[in-house]
Amino acid sequence: MKKLAPTKVLLIISGLILILISCTPESCFEETEPFVKASLYLQATGRLLAPDSLTVYGVGMVKDTLYKKAAGVTIANLPLNAGTHECSYVVKINGITDTVTFRYNTYPYLVSKECGFTFYHDLFPDSLVYTRHKIDTIYIRKNVITTLNEENIRIFY
Repeated sequence: MKKLAPTKVLLIISGLILILISCTPESCFEETEPFVKASLYLQATGRLLAPDSLTVYGVGMVKDTLYKKAAGVTIANLPLNAGTHECSYVVKINGITDTVTFRYNTYPYLVSKECGFTFYHDLFPDSLVYTRHKIDTIYIRKNVITTLNEENIRIFY
């Protein structure tokens, strides 16, 4: 048998490495799920403050319980359903229950080639409906719900 010249061996190995690298799928490292970022503020002081206990669950959702008697939560992440234009949550702060209903428009957004599409939402500012048992006021700070880490609403309790 003939011995392969070192340049031919190097060429074959380089070709194999290129083939292996080109077959590796790209990975998605970006956030792809948009959430309503709801910050919890104490009404008396106007400061960001976690309640002693927070329970949040969606009305009629598959994965309905998001927080169960959670302590130390100052920002609650609430997903919106891209298939509807309305979504309701039961919010229990320190044992007192309120209901919050969001109304919104949904539109597709290309995150990246690797991550594909997600759905962003626009909250209707005048149609935020909530009970006032523990919640005093809800203020919409940013009505466009995206994957960015931005405060969307402030809940004063």
